[in-house]
Amino acid sequence: MQLSMWTYPWDIQDLGLETVERDIVQRAGLNMISLAASYHAGRFLQPRSPRRKAYFPEDGTIYFKPSAARWADLAIQPKVADVISEGGDVLGQLVRRREQGGPGVSCWTVCLHNTRLGMLHPEAVTRNAFGDPNYYNLCPSHPDARAYVRALVADISHGYKPDRIELESPSFMGFAHEYHHEKDGVGLTPEEDFLLSLCFCPSCVDRAAKAGVNAERARALVRQWIIETCERAVPERRFPGFPAGGLEVFGPWPELHAYLVWRFEPVTSLVAELREVAHPVTKVLIIDLKEGWLGGCDLAAVGKVCDGAILCAYDMQAEDVASLVTDGRAALGAGKFLGTGYRLFYPEMAGPQLLAAKVSPARKTDVDGINFYNYGLVPAARLDWVKAALSA
Repeated sequence: MQLSMWTYPWDIQDLGLETVERDIVQRAGLNMISLAASYHAGRFLQPRSPRRKAYFPEDGTIYFKPSAARWADLAIQPKVADVISEGGDVLGQLVRRREQGGPGVSCWTVCLHNTRLGMLHPEAVTRNAFGDPNYYNLCPSHPDARAYVRALVADISHGYKPDRIELESPSFMGFAHEYHHEKDGVGLTPEEDFLLSLCFCPSCVDRAAKAGVNAERARALVRQWIIETCERAVPERRFPGFPAGGLEVFGPWPELHAYLVWRFEPVTSLVAELREVAHPVTKVLIIDLKEGWLGGCDLAAVGKVCDGAILCAYDMQAEDVASLVTDGRAALGAGKFLGTGYRLFYPEMAGPQLLAAKVSPARKTDVDGINFYNYGLVPAARLDWVKAALSA
């Protein structure tokens, strides 16, 4: 079983490769490091760093040394993070250490969640039913955005040959996504957040039309519903069974339902292209949530075109995790990689017994891996919880 921990390059720079490897392999009992190869902005409390306690990473940068030839003709260009330009190629160090007997290497790769690039290329971002841009989300239908992610995955896999690439956000994103100082005075319900996340950019509209789907009729209905939302004095659930009811909630509105079903296509086809351009020795996995369909991810369809998935068990009880892995295996089918992901944050993980209980359902013969989030963001003592959970 592949047992990994999501880790940032600056964790290794701050603490040193030997310390990080010792913590992950010996103290936590893991055999792989999932290193961020591209990432977004944030503000992170770094409890163990000897250099800093708060860190603001550069927005939308990559954490490896790219090959110029792969990017020569592309409209969207990557930026190497200053911590790599100035502090050295951490991914290269990990790969070399792997060849000497060190832990496996996985590249945790943020695909379309990129505000820096969205601001530079507003033509390539998702747009709601009113045409407003979501700068934090490049659109999986836009040719330039797709070309950017293809080059990203090809460059990492051919240049470094990691054991696997973990794709985060190769899909549509929600309206609420912790953008800087987000404000919602209306009190959006879950279905209203979903409606505001639906993309009707020109690329989506054109791509849908080629598949015989009329996006304009769907857009008109979504616009009207959002207008009604904004006119209410207080929130009101339009679909009380959302999101548990899935897409069938929208069945009475066939134009919208057809558009939502079509919405899986750009995500599935993009993931297929990423598997195609990746080096054969590198597995291509998607990081997904239980309700990944909200972002246009059909796990069964995606499973047919890549090597598998890591399903995050965030905010779940042990019985929910059992259902997650059972349903995940059923969707992916036999022979595809199935992993789970756990967040070590307090109070979600209030103690070692709780972590052990949640990890237990994933210790099955048909589960291939477990990831833990996140090495640099939690106190060192929680690494002991991980080892205890895996040994239980």
